[in-house]
Parts: sequence; structure tokens; C-alpha cells
Amino acid sequence: MGNKGLRTTEQWIDLIANSELPAITSTARMLDKFSNDDKSSLPQLSEVILHDQGLSSCLLKVANNIQHISINKVTTVSRASVVLGIQTVKNICLTAKLVSSLLASKNLDLNVYEQLTQLMANSFYAGMLAKMMVPNYSEELQEEVYLAAMLYRIGETAFWSTGGDVAKKLANYEAKSSQDFNQHCQQEMGTNFSELSKGLAGTWNLSDLLIKALDQPTTRTDEVRVIYFADKLSAIIAKPEGCEEDYHHLLEEISDIVGISVRQLMVRIEHTREQAEKLLSSYGAEILTKGIKRLPTSEDFKSLTGELDNKEVVNRDKALLNGFMTLTKLIQNSKDFNEYLQLTLENLALTFAFDRSSFLMLVDDRTRVKSRLVVNKSAQEDASKINIDIKYSDNVIARVISTDTAALINDHQEIRWRDLITQEISEVIAEGAIAFVPVKIGGKVIGVICLQLLSPKQKIATQDFRQVCAFIDHLNMCLTMIKYS
Repeated sequence: MGNKGLRTTEQWIDLIANSELPAITSTARMLDKFSNDDKSSLPQLSEVILHDQGLSSCLLKVANNIQHISINKVTTVSRASVVLGIQTVKNICLTAKLVSSLLASKNLDLNVYEQLTQLMANSFYAGMLAKMMVPNYSEELQEEVYLAAMLYRIGETAFWSTGGDVAKKLANYEAKSSQDFNQHCQQEMGTNFSELSKGLAGTWNLSDLLIKALDQPTTRTDEVRVIYFADKLSAIIAKPEGCEEDYHHLLEEISDIVGISVRQLMVRIEHTREQAEKLLSSYGAEILTKGIKRLPTSEDFKSLTGELDNKEVVNRDKALLNGFMTLTKLIQNSKDFNEYLQLTLENLALTFAFDRSSFLMLVDDRTRVKSRLVVNKSAQEDASKINIDIKYSDNVIARVISTDTAALINDHQEIRWRDLITQEISEVIAEGAIAFVPVKIGGKVIGVICLQLLSPKQKIATQDFRQVCAFIDHLNMCLTMIKYS
């Protein structure tokens, strides 16, 4: 989906709700047909759920994962509905469909995928935190608070899942602050995330409390305050920024609402985190658990304000800058493509300590990629060879080339990669991490640079990957210049 001019809020809402995420739309409309009267609606809703194998399985898993219900194992949808109540069942169905639909988007840019999964984790955790903050409310109101907090940023979440080129451009923007980022997004989108959330909440007939919280955020009712606090707390836990004193003040305000001490509140938050991780597993969304972190410490706030030692980062940046300058200077002296590629691989290997750095060239009428140049961690020639079909196999390298989108794979068992990792690519990855970045001349892809860490559990940092992509973009510019000079 391309971005041809700025869209209006209504156009974005229509695109997301009716074109990009129809599964969520149909589920929301289906659930809206059933009232919250358990006696009349439960049997009918249970029958509808039975026809959806995915929802049925998820409902049973979640029902058996909710610890506070002292019951035997739940084995039928009708029993789960009776035990949980209709409001909880409806929330489970909507949450399950949201998670599966939003994570189903393929070919997302790495930075977009990071934004999406972290925001989804934040939103789910916010819902759990909000429910934890209202222990004395009725079960029905607890569920409404949960849903409102979880969907408070539904517009932003849906945008990252479906925003196409606009989302990719925004995700790669180097913002100075969260406020700077939000302002830039509004400028590029033609609307803001809050308006998208309000529009989708109305389109999907979501809870009145959510619409009130979005439409009247300054309302100081306890329910709206809880939703606001839960959303803010989950965001700070994920990324401790700003003043540490403000964070402690937030905990004090929440403890006043709950009626317990800050120390007791922190214990409950930790318990909520553990429960959130278990429930995400029930929803088949284990990928989101890494986004739910423990409460931040003083060191976490310091690290994001640059007060920790960053000598290694500075040295790496200097090495990368030297690489940029060397490539640029080479334009004056050489038109040998191999020389540029060799220099790039050597710089990347030495700067980021990749165990293996390869240039895989398109060969055999663009039906395969084959090793042309390979260097090891010391930037010396490596004898390893790669030769992979991309014509008769829908694999990750073929996707990188066809979509002109770099890919970072730290865990090739993740759901987004499973269908794109063939046996021969799996053998190349082994138990390590790998990245593929397109190499282009005049906008046409001629191959990919493949970067690897070979030790188990090693990961390529997102920030390192962004710098790698920027460096290879510069290589592409240099190759284009010498071709047409």
C-alpha cells in the first residue's frame, strides 16, 4: 500500500477497518450482536465460537490459564462461557482476533515490526494493569476497564500493521523525543493516532468507556484515570524515559487509587507481568512477551539519558564514519564494483564483529543467489559458499529482493519467519542470527549482503542493523554513481 498524498482520518479508518483488517471488523460486529445478558446470549455466542476453531482453542486455553477461578480443567466452549461470563468471553474473542490479525501482516519493515510488536505488548499489559487497579469493581466493569486500556492505542497499533510505505518511512525517522515523533507522524499521515483510535472505536462499536476515555481524556472519573495511568505505566516500563521522579509520582497516584502502599503495588505489578506472559502464550503471541519488562530501576532511566558509559558506541560510530568516508573517496579512484563490495564487507565485519559477511549475487537469470565475496570476523577471505534458489521457493531472500526490504532474523522460529525459512536457508543460519540487505545499482537489486553471528543465542541489535542498512544504502549510491559517471 503506497502513500499518494495525505489521507484524511476517515480514509485511514476506512482503509484499516474494511480493507486491511476485515477479520477484526467482522469479529467486532459479530460480538456486538450479543447483549451482556448471560442467560439469553451465552448459548448463542458459544455456538458461534464453536464454528471458529481458532477462537474455540484460544478460549479454552485462556479459561484454563486464569488462576483465580477454582475449578477443574475446562474442556468445552459452553463450560468456559459459563465459568468466565459473557463479557470476559467477548473480550477474549476480540483480543484473540486482534493479536492474530495484527501479527499476520507479512513483509513488514524491521523497524515497523519492532514498533508494532512493542506497542501490542504495551497495550496488552496496559489492559492487565488497568484490571489490576480496580480489584473492588464488579467483574463486568473490570472487563470494560481492561478492554478500554488495551484498545486505548488501537489506532496506532492498526496503523503499524497496515500503514505500508508511510509506516516504513515513519518507523525509520530518528526522533529526538516521543513528542517529536508524534508530531512528525501527524505531519506525514495527515491525522494523529488518537483520532484513528476514536474512529476505529466508533466503527467497531467498542466500549463506551473507551470512547469516553479517548474523546474526553481530561475527565477525572476513576475509570478514565485508571485507563490513562495503565497506558502511561506500561509505556514507561517498556521505555523508561523522562524524569524518574515523575515515574515515582505515577506509582504513588496509582497506589492511592488501589488503596495500598507503593511497595505493595510493585508486588502486584510483578504478579500482573507474570500473568500477562502466561496469557500471551495462551493467545499464541509468545513473541510479545519480550516486550513486557520488569519495573525500571534508576539505572534504566540513566541509560536512556546518556549518563552511562558509551565509549564502545562512540568507537563504533567513528569506525562506521571512517567506512562512509573511505567508500566516498573510492569513487575518485576506482570503478571496480568488486572493490566497493569487498571494502563494505570488510568494514562491516570489523565494525560490528560479524562472524561471516557475504555478498550473494543474483545469477542464472535472477533465479538463484550465489556467494561472490565472503569474509570472516577478521575481514579475511572465508571459504564458505552459499547457493540458494529463489525462483521456485518462496523464501526470505526472495522476499527481500522482490520487496526491496531488509530483513533481520534473530530467531528463525518466530512465526513471521517460519514459512520463509527453507531447509537450505536454515542450514546457513544454523543456530545463529542473520541479516539480509539488498544491494542495488540505479534502483535495481543485483544481490544481497548477508551478515551472520554464528554462536547460539547471539542477536544482532536493532540499532546495529539500522546502521548497517544506512551503510549499505551508501554503498548502493556509490555503485550507482560509478555506473553512470
